[in-house]
Amino acid sequence: MKAAVFYEANKPMAVEEIEVLPPQEGEVLVKMAAAGVCHSDHHAITGALPAPAPIVLGHEGSGVVEEVGPGVTSLKKGDHIVSVWRYSCGVCEYCLTARPNLCGAGWNMRNTSSLSDGTKRFRKGSTEIGHFLGVSTFSEYSVMSERSALKIREDMPLDKAAVVSCAVITGVGAVLNGAKVRPGESIAIFGAGGIGLNAVQGAALAGAEPIIAVDIMQNKLDYAKKFGATHTVNASDEDAVERIREITGGQGAHYAVEAIGNASVTEQAFNSLRTGGTAVMIGITSPDDTAAIPTLPLVTQEKKLIGSIYGSSVPRFMVPRLIELYMAGKLNLDDLLTRSWPLDQINEAYDALIRGEVARSVIAYD
Repeated sequence: MKAAVFYEANKPMAVEEIEVLPPQEGEVLVKMAAAGVCHSDHHAITGALPAPAPIVLGHEGSGVVEEVGPGVTSLKKGDHIVSVWRYSCGVCEYCLTARPNLCGAGWNMRNTSSLSDGTKRFRKGSTEIGHFLGVSTFSEYSVMSERSALKIREDMPLDKAAVVSCAVITGVGAVLNGAKVRPGESIAIFGAGGIGLNAVQGAALAGAEPIIAVDIMQNKLDYAKKFGATHTVNASDEDAVERIREITGGQGAHYAVEAIGNASVTEQAFNSLRTGGTAVMIGITSPDDTAAIPTLPLVTQEKKLIGSIYGSSVPRFMVPRLIELYMAGKLNLDDLLTRSWPLDQINEAYDALIRGEVARSVIAYD
């Protein structure tokens, strides 16, 4: 099969033939249908978040179960699935308190580029090739734990389903589950890329008012209007914090979301808050990045700065609900998915992402 293999930071991925071994106990072989071109993988490509190489990247995806291994009970051949890129063990403190996105087992798999049993299924000759976040969606076929594959309804378009598995659940979930926005409350969303646009439509679902999208690219701000932004701020030619205060009557926003992964933007998001406001950071940064947050307002104004990963959600509960919203016409995925690419052009797809030319794009295998 063909896969995009990452060998070295700041080098193009190599699209080449590799071997995938059969699924083992509790695993499934998935024929991938689509894989999202997400900025999180780009952090590995650039070395900002080091990943053990060689490795097949990709974490946002959808496909069809081709084969099931021994002991698999929740899936069968022919089932349509989306990838659950944060593996959860089901028995730790976080899993038992409905916070599987914080399970340490998934973090260990990310650091070792292995599957849940500590081994790997990809080979090129005698060389083992790692799995990214236990799912590796930049491959025509991928082996993953059945806990990393979530069955979905078969009439859901698989290209749209792929982006639900990361971009949509992360952005919408950060607003609904992380911030817990209530109707009529104001929100500013910094970054109108794939994640930020879903934070915008999460705010629209929550009934927020106003919904302020901030970016430095006008085309992205134009996208944001399609997803429910009531106001836009081009931070390349005006002070975003001051403009947000003007829009909110001088008070600042109830909530701010940082959806870029930039320390200075985190500072802007926090400073744009009103008294009692909450800033939610969902952008991924380098491990060494720090932000200068004024500490006095944390006490005297009870401002909050929190993080949110995977939409602060239980994916097996939230993904099906998001799909139902799309099928009912209440979640906009059609405008979100702006381009499809063949696997052979994956490096070009990332070039387009970095240039800001797309809202969200996918690698389409069929």
